[in-house]
Amino acid sequence: MVETVIAIRAAREKDALGVAHVHDESWREAYRGIIPGPALERMIERRGPVWWARAIRSGSRLLVLEFRDSIVGYASVGRSRVPSLGYRGEIFELYLTPEHQGVGHGRRLFESARRDLASFGFGDCVVWALADNERAIAFYRRVGGKMVRKAIETFDGEARTRVAFGFD
Repeated sequence: MVETVIAIRAAREKDALGVAHVHDESWREAYRGIIPGPALERMIERRGPVWWARAIRSGSRLLVLEFRDSIVGYASVGRSRVPSLGYRGEIFELYLTPEHQGVGHGRRLFESARRDLASFGFGDCVVWALADNERAIAFYRRVGGKMVRKAIETFDGEARTRVAFGFD
């Protein structure tokens, strides 16, 4: 019998390289053709292993999803950056490498992120996604999100709509 272990846990500083790899692969797959190429590359380059190690050391709430001893996903969570939306918590980012999307890992990571937020008293939360990221929009709808706000974000002078999903 083959047993595959999936674990979701708080990130440790030694996870920085794995998180950077997930960030790189997932952002290229999710945002190619949505965020202008030069802007996307700058965003990815800024978030290398050193950046992630610093974020982990500074106490950022970062969860990692391990599959067969490799980090294949991460979620960052905390207090909502837009309290006027009426949600106390926020899932800032939730990403998986492309080959681990669509197999249930995202839902597991999302549920763990929600539990983590709840452990800090944030029983409700909000998540933002770019409107053109159809996979993310469909995912947040499937897990019960309701659209609560739209806003504009600009990348290299090009405006993109982003959507907030609320979860009670």
